[in-house]
Amino acid sequence: MKHSKKMIFALLALAISHTSVAAPVQLDRVSVQINDGIVLESEIKNMIVTVKANAQAANQTLPSESALRTQVIERLILTHLQMQMAERIGLQIGDLQLDQTIQTIAKEQNMTVAQMQQTIESEGTSFSQYREQLRQEITLGEIQRIQVQRRIQVSPQEISGLVKLIEEQGLKDVEFQIGHILIEIPSNPSSEQLENSSRRADIVLKRLNDGDDFRSTAIAASSGPKALEGGIWDFMNINEMPTLFAEVVNGAKKGDIIGPIKSGSGFHIIKVVETRGLQTQEVSEVKSRHILLKPSPILSEERAKAMLESFLTQVRSGEADFAKLAKQYSEDPGSGAKGGELGWADPSIYVPEFTQALANLNEGQYSEPFRTSHGWHIVQLESRRKTDATDQLNSNRAHQLIFRRKFNEELQNWLDEMRSEAYIEIIEPETQRG
Repeated sequence: MKHSKKMIFALLALAISHTSVAAPVQLDRVSVQINDGIVLESEIKNMIVTVKANAQAANQTLPSESALRTQVIERLILTHLQMQMAERIGLQIGDLQLDQTIQTIAKEQNMTVAQMQQTIESEGTSFSQYREQLRQEITLGEIQRIQVQRRIQVSPQEISGLVKLIEEQGLKDVEFQIGHILIEIPSNPSSEQLENSSRRADIVLKRLNDGDDFRSTAIAASSGPKALEGGIWDFMNINEMPTLFAEVVNGAKKGDIIGPIKSGSGFHIIKVVETRGLQTQEVSEVKSRHILLKPSPILSEERAKAMLESFLTQVRSGEADFAKLAKQYSEDPGSGAKGGELGWADPSIYVPEFTQALANLNEGQYSEPFRTSHGWHIVQLESRRKTDATDQLNSNRAHQLIFRRKFNEELQNWLDEMRSEAYIEIIEPETQRG
């Protein structure tokens, strides 16, 4: 009889053990639906971990978990919308272009790619994960450039007006680092909604004036594009920053907090975080020439790179003339007919990869093939010189400043339009419903 009871207890224990093993364990779930795509809970958690790690490294306080989660979800929504757009237009960053970018990054850090990989993995990130993050960053930059650039027009009148303003003001030698908090108001707000937003803005301003940390306040309260960065924009000249900023920082000094300022999107609070002078009395210019091949369904990435490697071999051995090859093969409509000649220019006007390639060359040297957003290039640095600023340089600078200012404004408009036209559903966990 005793043996029978022991057997029953053993069977019960076995049954309970099997039940506990078989119980479903949720490994992940869909947290946001964006059109036909989804954001997983793991993506949200991973980004929260990253933001917290960055904040800790910068000795930065963070808002509540719920406020941080809201900001992270908003950032992921915008990222997914942009990646969906890239997929729709067939924009892909291939492995060759990605490898080229990684080599450039490693060189800038005075490392080999292997050393950089070791450093990344020692910090807890797999190199394959790093590659995919970098691929996404490049894709986002490209889709923004493609979609926003065509929305921007810079007129000769705007350029001449800015050149005159630069000469009259002393502000061409000053850059501002701006902190920005936006308290959003709904479209077509009622008087009550408007009053609520105004009251919130006043409360935020009072807290800042009472000494609250600007960055953590921005992460918790701002609806602006830089909220997750603590509301902090990179250093900008007064002529390239969004118009709203430029109108209020003239004459402001480091530490000043300005606002709330009402606009169509809400109430803005602006802080002058830092200022610095520019050294623009002397300009370095380069004279260079290049050959550009654009990959296509007919010309693969690998084939384009191989052709340029062949051209280099022929030019270095004296079997071929660079200018003739450029005229025959280069797909740059501006320089191809001129033997690839780009003339004298400030190298910063080129895309970053091209600027970096020139920086690595001595006079007369040729680069190895490298990839930019335009295609595959080889470039020869013909000469360098230093020159005083000229009227033409001021015009070029004015164009760049106006373009960058409009780009920042149009980028936000484009993102707002995409978001408003998208189907977005945030799916709360079961424990938070009801």
